[in-house]
Amino acid sequence: MKLFQQLLLAPAALGLLAPIAAQAADVSSLSGASAASAYSAQQDTDAFRAWQSQNQVTSVSQFSDVQPTDWAYQALSNLVERYGCVAGYPDGTFKGKQALSRFEAAALLNACLDRVTEVTDELRRLQKEFSKELAVLKGRVSGLEAKVGKLEATQFSTTTKLQGDTYWSLGGLSFGSGNNAAPNGTNGTNANAQTAGGTTFNYDLRLNLSTSFTGKDLLYTRLRAGNFGGSGFAGSPYRLSTLDRAFGSATTNDLFQLDRLYYRFPAGKELTVVVGPRMRNTETLAITPFYYSDLDVLDAFKVFGAPGAYNKATGGGAAVIWKQNVKKGKPFFAGSLSYVAPSSNSAALNAQGGIMNNLSSSNLTTQIGYQANQWKATFAWRYGQCGTTSASRGADSTQAAGTAESCPTTYATGTNNFALGLAWTPKTNGTIVPSISAGYGYTAYDQQGVAVPAAAFTANQASQMGVANISATQSWTVALQWKDAFIKGNSAGMAVGQPSFVTALRNGRTPQDGNFAWEWWYKFQVTDNISVSPALFYLSNPSSAGAATSTTINSGANVFGGLVVAQFKF
Repeated sequence: MKLFQQLLLAPAALGLLAPIAAQAADVSSLSGASAASAYSAQQDTDAFRAWQSQNQVTSVSQFSDVQPTDWAYQALSNLVERYGCVAGYPDGTFKGKQALSRFEAAALLNACLDRVTEVTDELRRLQKEFSKELAVLKGRVSGLEAKVGKLEATQFSTTTKLQGDTYWSLGGLSFGSGNNAAPNGTNGTNANAQTAGGTTFNYDLRLNLSTSFTGKDLLYTRLRAGNFGGSGFAGSPYRLSTLDRAFGSATTNDLFQLDRLYYRFPAGKELTVVVGPRMRNTETLAITPFYYSDLDVLDAFKVFGAPGAYNKATGGGAAVIWKQNVKKGKPFFAGSLSYVAPSSNSAALNAQGGIMNNLSSSNLTTQIGYQANQWKATFAWRYGQCGTTSASRGADSTQAAGTAESCPTTYATGTNNFALGLAWTPKTNGTIVPSISAGYGYTAYDQQGVAVPAAAFTANQASQMGVANISATQSWTVALQWKDAFIKGNSAGMAVGQPSFVTALRNGRTPQDGNFAWEWWYKFQVTDNISVSPALFYLSNPSSAGAATSTTINSGANVFGGLVVAQFKF
């Protein structure tokens, strides 16, 4: 035994083991002097070890006079249970307060060192037996250390992670009904087929850079490119056929653009602050209203049944999010408040530019909600200044309820948008019971100072449905989603609803507006990073019954869409 091992063990043994070495053969109680005499008389080491083995304990709890509150309890426990070199008195006691003689200390120390030597010898034997395997492992570890060092020297950043997501769609649109009297005119099936009836292959690529400086904050940057410009899935000829992932235009196809840039950080235990020149109001909500998120198909079903309140306004702004501090898995209340100005980079006040002015086309969105383990309820309100719209992705010239209010130069108009949401999800996934999400939206137009146009009192449907004559719109959505549908990891979904449609006119007449949207999809999760999903959708009267044309209520077209989506995440 090496000297330093003895020096390490000796203090612990001397300080803890006063009565342990008092091991006279059949004595029930020994004093220090009698113990010394007994040990000095005992020359037969083999007999001593036999006696020790007979009285050896395996747990410190076997000593009736040792309590967890004793100051040396942990040290004694280690010697008993780890090394097995401590024996008690035949009466089951340890007698920790009894004095220790030098003979007793020597006998105890020798017993413990013998056990340590046995362990060390066993380790040496194992090292020799597995020397080849250990050498191979050592070589692999050295190789890994070298590779890690190389990666650290060439890595992009020590604080930033890159995540990629690419979305491919292959499909097309088919048009029915419409302006049968003039099939080659506006809303005509022939005209629609010629302008947007081809099969297209499009993509949307997102590169997400997530940077954290403290481990709790997030600087989020998203670079994005797509080629949906010119595709029927980008809102041509009707905005309601737009996919949620459609990105790009005729002038920006295949060009990378800065899509998001904001900084998120905690402000105490319950508050989070978000600020940035490129943020979105629906991405700073306290609670996501729906359990309908496994696949992105129509944009109309990604605004939780209330495109007026959740209009996806994107630009410069700030937000505050509050979440009740509760134990993980417990129900909580939450709320959020955000301000977003889409043209915050512009100083042109006469073109809805800037922030915090009467004509900046800004959006003030607030939400409160309650979320439990299986359900959640939300309420939201958004005030939109002139230039904003009650439809997502900006003004929609093909749908009356999506037309933006004009911005007069001497006064401001606006909208008050409300949303209710209720969602439930089952405890276990499966193909029988889906999650159910429902949302309702209502928009009231503030037209103070705006005169009702004289043309609104004519029989012309388009004139009656002009934005200056609109008083209110409504919308609703019900969405179902099945997790682990038929096969574990796959999912299926269905949503139906009415995107924004006009329900009240300022001239007192009944608005002839209405539309329906429906989508179905099934997602095959091929691997953890790859999925393939067929999807179908149907749009009834997406042109607001010809509200943007001179045609009648019966001329609204129908649209069928079919596509296959492939998604890759890395």
